[in-house]
Amino acid sequence: MKEFFAFVRKEFLHIFRDRKTLLVLIGLPTMLIVLFGFAISTEIRNVNIGFFSPQEDAVLSRLADKIDQSGYFTSVGWMRSEAEIDEAMRQGRIDVALMFGSDFTSGLYSPEGAVVSVVTDATNPNNASMEVMYLASIINEYFGSDISRSVSMRMAASANMSSASGMLVPNLRMLYNPQLKSSYNFVPGIMGLILMLICSLMTSVSIVREKETGSMEVLLVSPVRPINIVLAKMIPYFVIACVVLLNILLLTIFVLKVPVAGSFFWMILVSVIYIILSLGIGMLVSSLVRTQIIATLICGMIFLVPVMMFSGMLYPIESMPVALQWFAQVIPAKWFIEAIRKIMIEGVPVRYVTMEILVMTGMAAMFFTAAVVKFKDKL
Repeated sequence: MKEFFAFVRKEFLHIFRDRKTLLVLIGLPTMLIVLFGFAISTEIRNVNIGFFSPQEDAVLSRLADKIDQSGYFTSVGWMRSEAEIDEAMRQGRIDVALMFGSDFTSGLYSPEGAVVSVVTDATNPNNASMEVMYLASIINEYFGSDISRSVSMRMAASANMSSASGMLVPNLRMLYNPQLKSSYNFVPGIMGLILMLICSLMTSVSIVREKETGSMEVLLVSPVRPINIVLAKMIPYFVIACVVLLNILLLTIFVLKVPVAGSFFWMILVSVIYIILSLGIGMLVSSLVRTQIIATLICGMIFLVPVMMFSGMLYPIESMPVALQWFAQVIPAKWFIEAIRKIMIEGVPVRYVTMEILVMTGMAAMFFTAAVVKFKDKL
């Protein structure tokens, strides 16, 4: 055991002496969290919007002010005709327009109802769908709260129940993320990306470095068993990965303001399993290749693209072709991201993430065993 702990101590000293590596380990997670949390966002802000109505209407003017004050849209004023709206959209002065039908307010109290049209620039379909959804939410809230009170007063005064028969206010509910903040979606994904990159990338060059520097002969003649060598090289990076995990959680909770809705203990436990899995992948790569450049390319490129494209971090897996959906099942980050979203964002009990935990545990055992076996073959 003395040789084992001495080997672990050597690995810690080697890491702490390399200040550039420490800077990457601490700075990369912080940069990615800030980048994905603030700079890269699917939320819409300050979208230029124009309004059109055949006649002046105080109710519609208050609605336009409410939309302008929401923070999602910036009003450029009322347009005089549909042709002016079309010209403004072609010139890029507006991105979306809200067009009301004639006698809109009176139509709210008629059986036929009122007509409102949303015209948006769909060259970016994601932004267009978000703009329509945001506008629909604001309009429904406005007419469901402000206007419904006046309708009730008119109904009570006239005792005519048919006057509001044409009015329908849908009840919209946004579960788990009512404010539609993109950080709620990006945080679990960026956690999976950072931990996979750091753990696999750092450990992948550990054994390869020994081969390139010629110190592998010292390991070959040492009394330390192969499994202990692998463990001794994983322990320092495991500790560093746990520190990185705590750093990510602190930035997430206190900077991005993403709350932890579920059990903090189970979230940490799931993350620890994923860290061990990522370390096992890095150790396997390190045992298979002979140069640090190849190890870095494998972990930095081959692992980076699948994590971003097929883990559900950026795109929903359900919308992919069937073949790619099956391929996504072998991506470790996919199971981690699903588990963290359920625990952290949805706040569900741990029994709902049992499948994800079992799959990651099985993958971790498989990769760790393969790394030990391949290292033993090298001996």
